[in-house]
Amino acid sequence: MTAVPAVPAVPAVPVVPVVPEPPVVIVGAGPVGVTAALLLARRGVRSVLLERHRDVYPLPRALVVDDEVRRILQAAGVGEEFAAIARPGNGLRLLDARHRVMAEFRRAGHGPHGYPQTSMFEQPRLERLLRAELARRPECELRGGAEVTAVGPDTAGPVRVAYRDDDGEHELWAEAVLGCDGANSLTRAAVGAVWEDLRFEESWTVVDVRTPADVRSWDGVDQVCDPELPATFMRVGEDRYRWEFRQRAGAQRPLRELIAPWLPLSYDGEFEVVRETPYTFRARIADRWRAGRVFLLGDAAHLTPPFVGQGLCAGLRDAYNLSWKLARVLRQGGDERLLDTYESERRPHARHVIRLAVAMGWAMTGGQDGAAPLRRRLLAAACRIPGLTTLAGRDLSPPLTPGPLVRRTTARRGLAGTYCPQPWVRADGGAGASAEGDLGGSAEASSGGSAEASPGGSADGFAGLAGGSAGPAEGVAGLAGGSAGPAEGVAGLAGGSAGPADCSAGPADGSAGPADSSVWPVEGSARLVGGCRTRLDEVLGDSFVILIAADGPAPALDALARGLGVRAVPVGAFGDDGTLAAWLRAGRADAVLLRPDRVVLDVVPAGGRAFTDTAAWAALLHTTPSPSPRSATR
Repeated sequence: MTAVPAVPAVPAVPVVPVVPEPPVVIVGAGPVGVTAALLLARRGVRSVLLERHRDVYPLPRALVVDDEVRRILQAAGVGEEFAAIARPGNGLRLLDARHRVMAEFRRAGHGPHGYPQTSMFEQPRLERLLRAELARRPECELRGGAEVTAVGPDTAGPVRVAYRDDDGEHELWAEAVLGCDGANSLTRAAVGAVWEDLRFEESWTVVDVRTPADVRSWDGVDQVCDPELPATFMRVGEDRYRWEFRQRAGAQRPLRELIAPWLPLSYDGEFEVVRETPYTFRARIADRWRAGRVFLLGDAAHLTPPFVGQGLCAGLRDAYNLSWKLARVLRQGGDERLLDTYESERRPHARHVIRLAVAMGWAMTGGQDGAAPLRRRLLAAACRIPGLTTLAGRDLSPPLTPGPLVRRTTARRGLAGTYCPQPWVRADGGAGASAEGDLGGSAEASSGGSAEASPGGSADGFAGLAGGSAGPAEGVAGLAGGSAGPAEGVAGLAGGSAGPADCSAGPADGSAGPADSSVWPVEGSARLVGGCRTRLDEVLGDSFVILIAADGPAPALDALARGLGVRAVPVGAFGDDGTLAAWLRAGRADAVLLRPDRVVLDVVPAGGRAFTDTAAWAALLHTTPSPSPRSATR
């Protein structure tokens, strides 16, 4: 028998596990980038953050946020922790050249969003809180020491992001890229955006000081309206203070002379200058914020002078506005046009806030033209008009402009495009939630599970509404599937199965607590247990919701809620102090549809039966459980 030659053994090829690409790459891990990652994680979307620095920048920059942004930090999961490092601010004063008060714009200790209207803090401490929360989220990965070298160009498929670190050159492919890389943004260049100059550019010196001295302060912000030496002053912490002075041509006065109105030259105790840095304050906005699936956020999209404390606030609003829309497109098949509303809503809003800051800058400096003395006299006269300072001290954030997700159809402004207030709420004895579906429910997304629409829930509801031609009430009649079932009670609104809340602790930030002081809110609790109180958003979760003024939804609204797979909740079921009912009455609304970011999308006017134009917005939000075509190719 002929021997068969042995076949040499083929060496085993090691199986290299394929690491899935992240759906989202975030360029820059400052507070805007990290907040965006946390908000996406809450909705089950994974992300990788690329940051060229290895640690948090140690010196303070942003110092102020408002109550709307405190609500965003709550949504990101650091609301309670931030309360421990923030202190309420009294507001803003305008001083003349002799430091006499011209006007005082008070800010409330408990604003409509449930927090002090002004909160002072140190940015490095906030960034550490955000990064600590990021480390707890399995959906997020931070890569420090990673310098991004190229983004895009955007194509029909995923977006390429190239970066380098100590190990060499790398690339990632992502379904979306968020450019949170600051004023010198590489991402802005990648999308082909250029700056629009809003005509303000001045050189200032920023000074941060630590001292135990008794510095003259009213625990708010002083703006000195002196054309020779305009200045800003604020107390940041127990022993931390900031001054900002416009630079002058020629020799600069010594620092101690500059701050003498607040701290006499005779003081010879401890006085540490933490930093003294020149800054150029600019007012600019990018002419485009998006190219395909590449987006600009924060200072990459807009720059504002700091005079009304809205720089960081604007960036965090960007993250809040975009995150829920992007998650809906990536995970629930939302229409790509939904992403167009990011720029159409945020760009006009940011422009408005920048113009407010520029106006304050002109009030402080008077400008350098021949009309400056006249403007200063007009400002002084205006500040003496009764009620004007109270009106000017109201919320600095205007309503969103009308669009596909802000259905404002009348000349009267109404509630569409505004935020729903956030009072303390309670659950015991409440009832009234209808519709079992949840548009991307928070309980699953928060725990890292799937946020996909459930069969027969929001997917079918939105698809049916978007495709139908009947009016709002009739268009959902076939979707309701019969008469409404029994109310489920507010206790189950948040979903999940959170354990008992600890009701012994009061609010950490000094904000007004519930009227019944025997029970206190617990920030961050997933739902209400027993007689405990919590903030409204903790009960509503991350989904759409219909709030109704009456004791129960009208048949048309109940059918709409079931067709959309959202909750329809009478405001009386929350057991608040009447804030929600009063808000609906003031807005002449019988019901409102709230978006996941708690902006009013549509309104049922008083005496009406249904929302105004359901098919228009349902076409953007309907879900299709098919994979994104962008992920098919690389």
